[in-house]
Amino acid sequence: MVSLSDFQRIGVGLVGFGLFFLLFGILLYFDSVLLAFGNLLFLSGLVFIIGFRRTFTFFFQRPKLKGTSFFFGGLVVVLMRWPILGMLLEAYGFISLFKSFFPVVFGFLGSLANIPLLSQLLQKMGDSGSMV
Repeated sequence: MVSLSDFQRIGVGLVGFGLFFLLFGILLYFDSVLLAFGNLLFLSGLVFIIGFRRTFTFFFQRPKLKGTSFFFGGLVVVLMRWPILGMLLEAYGFISLFKSFFPVVFGFLGSLANIPLLSQLLQKMGDSGSMV
């Protein structure tokens, strides 16, 4: 198991609450206050997990400046109470920032099929999807 420091544990909690508020804000028809609060919690949790310097260097690398500008621009637009446009800008920025990380995630999700109990569950779900 990965050992986390106290600051990283706090960061994981902040990221979790941030994602919860983002999801809850989307479910409540793009409530701008919940979305803004979720964004701020998510970013502060990221700073707690990987540190301020690493967060700064991640967001402000030259190849990632386009994604960073869209992500933070979307955050500003959400704070100006235009939540749908802001979330669209943030989503594009997020995809642009983390596009190199997606193959790792998909590879991990593909390896989940090798877990014995989970593979049986996936097979049962696949069998019950017949339309006949």
